[in-house]
Amino acid sequence: MRYDVLIFDLDDTLFDFGMTEKNALHNLFMEYGLPNGVKDYLPSYKAISKVLWEDLEQGRTTLANIKVERFKQLFLEQALDIDAEVFGHKYIENLGKEVHMIEGVEEMLSNLAGCRFAVLTNGFTIAQHARIGESSLKDLFEVIITSEEAGYQKPQPEIFEYVLDKLKVIDKSRVLMIGDSLSSDIQGGNNFGIDTCWFNPHVKKNTTAIHPTFEIQTWDQLVEIVRKQVQYR
Repeated sequence: MRYDVLIFDLDDTLFDFGMTEKNALHNLFMEYGLPNGVKDYLPSYKAISKVLWEDLEQGRTTLANIKVERFKQLFLEQALDIDAEVFGHKYIENLGKEVHMIEGVEEMLSNLAGCRFAVLTNGFTIAQHARIGESSLKDLFEVIITSEEAGYQKPQPEIFEYVLDKLKVIDKSRVLMIGDSLSSDIQGGNNFGIDTCWFNPHVKKNTTAIHPTFEIQTWDQLVEIVRKQVQYR
């Protein structure tokens, strides 16, 4: 078995989404005259957002709804008189300006030259394309697929079918899905019948019934898996 088609999640896999989110929100709160906005509201925002993204994975909401609903709930909870729709659109624009790559990503992709690379993300198309386009990775991916474009989201198997159709790949045994989310990336790959690699740099305990083919903490381990098919569990 040889993996030569590598599908990567984006946020908290290739890019640091925590930093992206914090900076994008801070700059927007500053625009609204709330310099302490991140300090005052980020924990509440993250709790609201987490539930909505989980709802997206389970098909209970849509990406378009998340864009506005997370801020509508936050502003209601915090008694802020701000238009959630306008704020939500501006936030997506701000996300696209933030490029914070996780350490080791460039070297890892360079060491895997010869493989085919794709990105598969549940994020917003405009923001994700803008971030990659402003990074040193902009010419490395054959396709960059968002759930907004595909009409499906991870962990639905249809979005993986969509990616492989774009790549014109039929043999699933050649494909490895790499991501940080067990419920999205790993469950999605499992649902579709491709091997998966859980990127777990903080060594979180897996308390779910979701089992990745591989688990890694460093990008060197992925390189070794692809080159030698060594399993890390």
